[in-house]
Amino acid sequence: MKRLLCFLLISCEFFLLQAQLIPLKEQAKVIDEILADRFNNLLPVLMERNGIDMWVIVSREYNEDPVLKTMLPATWLSARRRTILVFSFNKEKKTIEKLAVARYNVGDSIKASWDMQKFPNQWDALMNIITTRNPQKIGINTSTHHNHADGLDVTDYNEFMQKLPVTFKTKVVSAETLAINWLETRTEREMQIYPQLIYATRKIIEEGFSEKVITPGITTTDDVVWWFREKIRSMGYDTWFHPSVSVQRNDPQSFEHLRSFSNRPKDDVIQPGDLLHVDIGITYLRLNTDVQEHAYILKPGEKEIPKNIRDAFAKANRLQDILTSQFKAGKTGNQILAEALAQAKKENIEATIYTHPLGFHGHAAGPTIGLWDQQGGVPGAGDFPMNYHTAYSIELNAATEIPEWKKSIRIMLEQDGYFDENGFRYIGGRQKEIYLIPRVNKNTAD
Repeated sequence: MKRLLCFLLISCEFFLLQAQLIPLKEQAKVIDEILADRFNNLLPVLMERNGIDMWVIVSREYNEDPVLKTMLPATWLSARRRTILVFSFNKEKKTIEKLAVARYNVGDSIKASWDMQKFPNQWDALMNIITTRNPQKIGINTSTHHNHADGLDVTDYNEFMQKLPVTFKTKVVSAETLAINWLETRTEREMQIYPQLIYATRKIIEEGFSEKVITPGITTTDDVVWWFREKIRSMGYDTWFHPSVSVQRNDPQSFEHLRSFSNRPKDDVIQPGDLLHVDIGITYLRLNTDVQEHAYILKPGEKEIPKNIRDAFAKANRLQDILTSQFKAGKTGNQILAEALAQAKKENIEATIYTHPLGFHGHAAGPTIGLWDQQGGVPGAGDFPMNYHTAYSIELNAATEIPEWKKSIRIMLEQDGYFDENGFRYIGGRQKEIYLIPRVNKNTAD
């Protein structure tokens, strides 16, 4: 049995190491297949759940609604002129009629439905679609608290409402929840792809946080940042934000969020005894990752990480467990935050939690579970409920006093996971031990 398990683990590792990006043409095919599945199987369910029988999405070129961007075919890198999409739900057949008030089809899924001979004005063509289908609720993308669901700009809103017949004006509602549900829900096909992307992210970190890249006394944190950028680009991935690499060490400098994420000294030379932290995220097939991990630079004569730092890391792992144990469908982000912080306090963990949804965007739509500067809850975005089939970046930190450093350090972790009817799971594992630089071979170490 042990041999079989070992073989399976080795086989899995080999498969993941061999996993490569497919050519761009094949990527486009996969993106469009996933999109068609979402239109045909997910969207009808969401529109029925939200009681909206017509969803109107309007964008102009280079000023795209965040939702519309996820609905464009792979070969469309932006909207064209003014792009208007209409999704009309048939309650009897449980199907979606997908229309584009445009001169041409929007990919294979959305058919052009603008007779320019009959309706020279694009808004008139849209009004014809609305009046002939007579929807009871027309959803548009406006939202006070959720920027992902607030993509209808004021110009298009005003022109739309001016053209809309009086009898339909009272039927216009915010499609806020529908838009968030569309963005936050991960399909089975997407979840088949996600592990490869997260595994790749963590392998990039593993290589970057090694003696292959870092030479103490020479390499700077900014050198490592740009190594990550180059590595991500060379592998064919995109990154949705500039990586960061920061240092905590035995000096008078205390941890401070702004210093770690925006005010880091770029020429900070990495030294023995440093505790390194990285934050990177990559994009593939319209999905995003967001990962933070740690490494420790061994001092001369050291063979392992000091016990106090190992214990601090274990405390942060425990905080992850506390947070994810609170996940339950229907609970809001603010409820989850409050309950997790209360449990952490009982266990004497000095916790800061700032976890967010993940998917089409790095900081994605769905329930916000704290912000680093809002630990009492986040009005609006934190009041949104957690739903099944959603992904999250479990982002947080735990502070621990290090007596020999005469100050506290913060273990800042971020690992990507998935929540469904079976509970929460990490999609590509999580860091449970700090990387050593250089790596120590226990079989040969003196």
